[in-house]
Amino acid sequence: MRLIKARVTNYRSIRDSEEFEIESSKTILVGPNEAGKTAILRALQQINPPPDVAKFNPLRDYPRASYNDITTGKVDPATTDVAVARFRLEDGDKEAVPEEFHNCIYVVGRRLDNTFWHILEGTPALSTHKEIKNDLTRLATHMDVNVPASPEGAAVPKKPSEELAELTKPFTDSALVNAERGKAIDGWLTKHLARVDEDNDKEVTRLEHLQSVCQRQKVNDEALNILRGRLPIFVLFSNYFRVKPSVHLAHLAQRLETGVLDDDQYDYGNECLLRLLGFSARELSNLGQAKEPPATDLTALQAYKDQLDTRTYQLNAAGVRLTEEIRSVWNPNPERAEADTLRITADGQYLKVVVVDSLGVEIELDQRSEGFQWLVSFFVVFFAESAGKHENTILLLDEPGLSLHGLKQRDFRDTISRLANTNQTIYSTHSPFLVGPDELDIVRVVEMTNRKVGTKVHTKVIADDPAALLPLQEALGYDLAQSLFAQERNLLLEGLTDFWYVEATAALLREDGIANLNEQIALVPANKASKVVYFATILHAHHLKVAALLDSDTAGDQAAQQDLLVHTLGNKNILRTLDAYKGPVKRPEIEDLLRDTLVVVAKDALGWDIKKASAAAPERPIADIFQAEVAGFSKYKLAKAYVRWTRDHTAGDLTATEQGQWVALIDRVNAALK
Repeated sequence: MRLIKARVTNYRSIRDSEEFEIESSKTILVGPNEAGKTAILRALQQINPPPDVAKFNPLRDYPRASYNDITTGKVDPATTDVAVARFRLEDGDKEAVPEEFHNCIYVVGRRLDNTFWHILEGTPALSTHKEIKNDLTRLATHMDVNVPASPEGAAVPKKPSEELAELTKPFTDSALVNAERGKAIDGWLTKHLARVDEDNDKEVTRLEHLQSVCQRQKVNDEALNILRGRLPIFVLFSNYFRVKPSVHLAHLAQRLETGVLDDDQYDYGNECLLRLLGFSARELSNLGQAKEPPATDLTALQAYKDQLDTRTYQLNAAGVRLTEEIRSVWNPNPERAEADTLRITADGQYLKVVVVDSLGVEIELDQRSEGFQWLVSFFVVFFAESAGKHENTILLLDEPGLSLHGLKQRDFRDTISRLANTNQTIYSTHSPFLVGPDELDIVRVVEMTNRKVGTKVHTKVIADDPAALLPLQEALGYDLAQSLFAQERNLLLEGLTDFWYVEATAALLREDGIANLNEQIALVPANKASKVVYFATILHAHHLKVAALLDSDTAGDQAAQQDLLVHTLGNKNILRTLDAYKGPVKRPEIEDLLRDTLVVVAKDALGWDIKKASAAAPERPIADIFQAEVAGFSKYKLAKAYVRWTRDHTAGDLTATEQGQWVALIDRVNAALK
């Protein structure tokens, strides 16, 4: 199943985060220090945590300023939700439950006293007693007719209708036919099943309907229990989980067995390492203490050798796996791929993690940089936690890669994306290198501008505190600076929404083989049409190929007519949306190239219905119609909704006119920057 929405309340700095959307692969939380990002992750973990994770403690976890509400009985931890999550069922889940539940949303929650609850939204509602009372009465009357006469002198048994009257006497008309009442009525139906004439289709249908109503809650409960067993484990990785380079196995085994941990964070990292190796600390310790049998006992000698070989081979396999993953981030350059090799060895009672450098020199892990140690620890914990019982995992990362260099954080961002393909991932960050320029639509802004209000999570990229958006601004700034001089071919766009439309639509057309925007062309948003000339001047000065795509509105006209822009690019490389547009709008903007699709997307995703207004004024720019018809219209929201739409659709879902317009536009761009 896939987490789609979450909400955290009554937890530390969070009074009510408000419900926020979770992306299907990875979601990024950004915000300033003390905004509550870590609190969000820790609360979400309690939805379905690993067994060894500490539970909620009302004293420690309920908002401290309101703790008296608990001591005075105003707030009951047993009825106070902390974390609530909504899940969409995937194919495997649907196969496990009846068809009537396939389109349901599975909602789960964890309360402050650590009790768990879950429901299914979208299931058929339970019937009330009033809704089935008439059918019960008619069926009971039918059953009465088929009760055989009692032998002379024998006690006359109660009629089915009399038993029904006694059974339902406590039921009010509004009483739901829940599991308890349904079981009672179903028992009555079963008892008198033989009294129903099987040739009477009407009564047989009535019986089957009543049985279905009575068993509905039971079926619901069975489906809930199945889904409960399929609920993903929430695994939180913190920077504090580190792998020690050398650990005494007997001492570690004793600490783990007794629960007396002098350094639980380090022990946790090494415990994960042992799980990855497939041994317990005690097993490896015993192997280190084993004495070689006499040379004359060949059977015992062979068993001893097999034990040592098993240990060596498993340690080696784990080292190879970790080395491969670490190189993908640490040394992505193929020419340096052999620079670092991780080796795990067992020497008597000591389990060691060493790094072999390019010269073949072995050095302990703790002599490498903090960033390298963090990376090793991350992969050890992740591989251990995502195996076996944690195979169905949602990965929560709190400030991942904090000690990595910026460029290695950028490489690690790709690693997170790869992991997110199989393990839905939510991570918090302050780093612009962990937010890609094409990932703004998966960012959630976490802020706390007022402690009385507490932490809030915004699905859209807005914040009252500018510091909350700083990583996004830095990410865009860095990527823009890199793109300015990294690509030989550059297409300047008016703004971020133009960037999204061009990139998303070009990807659709490329995947279906309809049109191929040259992948060597860098898309560069200039923030507004008036700034295009500045970007064009800088890029042209570096002898790079540059073209600009401008809307055919007033702002686009003013930019296109600037002498400096014309002199820099030439008329051929100043592209206008009107060049590709085929329709009655005289001054089309980029949205008009997707006019029909955006009308559908806006209604389905945002609830903005302008179909009639658009049809009534085909000559009017679609953005102007949205602006006039929709209160609080945002070009950003519309573009974001379209990007999401493209993830689940193909180019064939665009209209033929739209496809033709974009093919023409892409051909012009490729020609200008060939």
